[in-house]
Amino acid sequence: MQPLRYLFLPLLTILLLAACSEIDEDERLIYVKPDPVGRNVLIEDFTGQRCVNCPTATSEIEKLQEYYGADHVIAVGIHSGPFAKSVRGIPYPLYTETGDEYYNYWKVESQPMGVIDRLGTCDYNLWAAKVRDELSKNAPLSLVVTSSYDKESRNAAFTVSGKGVDGSVSGSLQVWLTEDGITDFQLMPDGSRNDAYVHNHVLRCAVNGTWGTPFNISEGEQFIINFNQVLEEGWMPENMHVVAFVYDDSGVCQVNTCPVVPGSEK
Repeated sequence: MQPLRYLFLPLLTILLLAACSEIDEDERLIYVKPDPVGRNVLIEDFTGQRCVNCPTATSEIEKLQEYYGADHVIAVGIHSGPFAKSVRGIPYPLYTETGDEYYNYWKVESQPMGVIDRLGTCDYNLWAAKVRDELSKNAPLSLVVTSSYDKESRNAAFTVSGKGVDGSVSGSLQVWLTEDGITDFQLMPDGSRNDAYVHNHVLRCAVNGTWGTPFNISEGEQFIINFNQVLEEGWMPENMHVVAFVYDDSGVCQVNTCPVVPGSEK
């Protein structure tokens, strides 16, 4: 009986291996859906130094960031329109032509005015409700932003990475630079002029063009994209942030931010 046993065992092994080999490679893997990712919110604040009510809108942003966290409510002050210029049409220091492109695209009729997650313009009295609604949603992708800065060349390098977590996204990736702590004049709600007013989250430039670059991702896919920007003289890198967001026809899918100079976060 022992010789038969020795013969039977190898045959059984061969049969088991043959049975396993008949299973397709795809059938051996079980897909695990990525964990949900909470959504951050982008506020595009259309403002101007000659806008007497704009400081009130800024205070509303500060309240929202204090309540939810500045890493979840990401604001960008876009100095644009007639209140970002003198009565003779001369631009003030915080004005950008890019900001005016956004101002005209959204057909801003009065200031202050905001755009929450690119869902259309709304008055600052409605921002709290809009932000709350957007924060209650999940994002279709994760988004991580990192930066490095070379002091000698004033070159800032950014990496935007992440993963598709729910369905697919076909839109654009936008990268902006903002600056905090800029002291310049501002007209106040009482009509006075405050020459020591501190402006925060001011849009300085669009790193990859006014409307960003094409972006597509499917669920489970990962991405890493690099950008560079030489900072202009007068910009204070330790006060600056990079803001990156993905948007499509339905609005902003996800947004995130980080300091231009690592470790400079206040």
